[in-house]
Amino acid sequence: MSQLSRTVRTVGLKGALNRAQLSQQASRFDTLDTGAVGAVGDEQAPGSVPCSPEPDVSIVIPLGRQWPYTAACLRSLAAVHCDASFEVIVVDDQPTDEIRTKLESVEGLIYLANEPQRGFIGSCNRGAATAKGSFIVLLKSDTQVMDGWLDALMDTFERHPDTGLAGPRVVSPPGTLRHAGGILFDDGSGCDYGTGDDPDRPEYQFVREIDFCSSACSMLPSELFAELNGLDSQFAPCGYEFIDLALRVRALGRQVRIQPASNIVHHDNDTPLTDTANEGQGNRAPNREKFLEQWKIELASYPHPLPDLDDRSAVRRARDHHLQGRVLIIDAFTPEPDQDSGSLRLQYLMGCFRQLGYGVTFLPDSRSYAGRYTRRLQQSGMEVVYDPWIGSLQKFFRERGTEFDLVMISRHYIASRYLSLIRRYCPDARFVFDTVDLHFLREQRLAELEDSRPLGRAALQTRRAELAVIDAADATLVVSPAEKAVLAEAAPKARVHVISNIHEVVGSRLGFRYRQGIVFVGSYRHPPNIDAAIWFTQNVWPLVRAELPDAEFHLIGSKAPEQIKALEGNGVRFHGFVENLEPWLDNCRLAIAPLRYGAGIKGKVNISMSRGQPVVATPVAVEGMFAEPGRDLLVAETAEDFAASIIRLYRDEELWTQLSVSGLENVRKYFSTDTARLGLSELIEDLS
Repeated sequence: MSQLSRTVRTVGLKGALNRAQLSQQASRFDTLDTGAVGAVGDEQAPGSVPCSPEPDVSIVIPLGRQWPYTAACLRSLAAVHCDASFEVIVVDDQPTDEIRTKLESVEGLIYLANEPQRGFIGSCNRGAATAKGSFIVLLKSDTQVMDGWLDALMDTFERHPDTGLAGPRVVSPPGTLRHAGGILFDDGSGCDYGTGDDPDRPEYQFVREIDFCSSACSMLPSELFAELNGLDSQFAPCGYEFIDLALRVRALGRQVRIQPASNIVHHDNDTPLTDTANEGQGNRAPNREKFLEQWKIELASYPHPLPDLDDRSAVRRARDHHLQGRVLIIDAFTPEPDQDSGSLRLQYLMGCFRQLGYGVTFLPDSRSYAGRYTRRLQQSGMEVVYDPWIGSLQKFFRERGTEFDLVMISRHYIASRYLSLIRRYCPDARFVFDTVDLHFLREQRLAELEDSRPLGRAALQTRRAELAVIDAADATLVVSPAEKAVLAEAAPKARVHVISNIHEVVGSRLGFRYRQGIVFVGSYRHPPNIDAAIWFTQNVWPLVRAELPDAEFHLIGSKAPEQIKALEGNGVRFHGFVENLEPWLDNCRLAIAPLRYGAGIKGKVNISMSRGQPVVATPVAVEGMFAEPGRDLLVAETAEDFAASIIRLYRDEELWTQLSVSGLENVRKYFSTDTARLGLSELIEDLS
């Protein structure tokens, strides 16, 4: 019995995924700590604040009535680290000699005194009119900023280019949440999402569209603020001006977003409250009438006021009113797109759902926080839930099941554990089973390769389990027409949709003559990659090396066992996991995919072709890829033919160029985000 057979029999594919789950459990989410925020009681202003001659951001602070809060605000601006350059503009609406002297002594600070008085709105607009930054931040004087606040806000506009207005999470001095986005109702009332709650809860950790930002802090492009003519003076002295600003931004086709990686403390003790439509003190009633008159048509599409703001599920549904629906996605562990193609595909699928107007909630079966991988999803606009916030699965589905319109689960052994929960607690949700690839087909092929009856029996067991989930699903996703054809016979009643791997088409950055070497990329927690690397190195590489003695073969991939590391030598170089794959895709002359068994679409082939790197592959490695051998790539099965194809391609610049161009077109046509988004759209329509 081979080592590979023993691995699959005793540990299996599920075991490999279980190990990956355990590896993610070591990560611990960061908690918000307001302890580093300085005391307010000190009236000493900082000696200086940053002041760039060409700032990225202009921070405009309308001066409040109580100096200690302003001093604390300025000290926080002076103390925190920011990569973004900024200037600080303080607008004093009630100038006194004492305060003027204190502020003019702060080096770098721009001090503006209103004479005559302009009020809160007028002060904001005057400060913005003098701003030199590409972005404007309107910041209340009774706030204190926390590390990373400004860079995170700016990053919102880079990650989400349609953003017109962004705000931070606002917390109280003890660290409880005050504002994680505003929810507006059709009668002009509103509420701050999450007030009084624990800011570390996952539902407050992801970037999302909101109805309005807190008046404590808002950021928008300077050009946009000028185009909108600033805050509307009809709401003077204050009340509804920031809600109105958000609606005007949205009327121009831009989005309003909350950025949870940006945090400020709001003492709410120095200036009039204007955070929500329910605030504004004595100005609330007349300003509400003005607001309703101006926006009555748009407000008709907003939700009705909630009878119980303590009903968390109802509040979340109101929060999501602008969405087409919400999708719950479950997989074994959090996607690691730099580790394996399945993770990359899932991450792109989530993004496609978002582009189609759906909110996405991701539940890893590991229930773990996966560090940068979790944060990446959150910053992309996906909610990720994890312990200790989940509780029991029954509790999670009981509390949140009615919020989901669609539930998509990857891998049959994961899906089987959730079927009863979905049917019981998500009565209106459609269930979509994402096979990732047909596991029973992969196991069956391994059994045939190894001529193993035990592996054959295991494959038959997997087949029964996988088909049972397919039978229970409202629709099933496969990654290739070949697998759809398999299910046409095995499960003829199933509604099957093809959504393949998803890749950005980058193009070739270097030509034939500037490249050297051969590369194999694959995660070694996937047994077919272990078999491929060993077979190629032992059977094909000596033949290649005899003709190309100076060529090097590079093994790239995470989770490599010792038997892979031991392949190094005779021109074979083992690198393991690399943070950036681009140099290997751009500098190696060609890639190989010597897989002898498997199923699904091979991401390693896609990603090389997406960058114009020609590929030599086995027939199983190109199954379902719409690729024509000799035009898009080279295909060989025996060790001798595989070696001959590599040698030919390595030497023939004309052939190399032809395959590079055709491979790019193949990815563009069949594996782009546009293709995937169209496939998801057809799936949703089919389920409606």
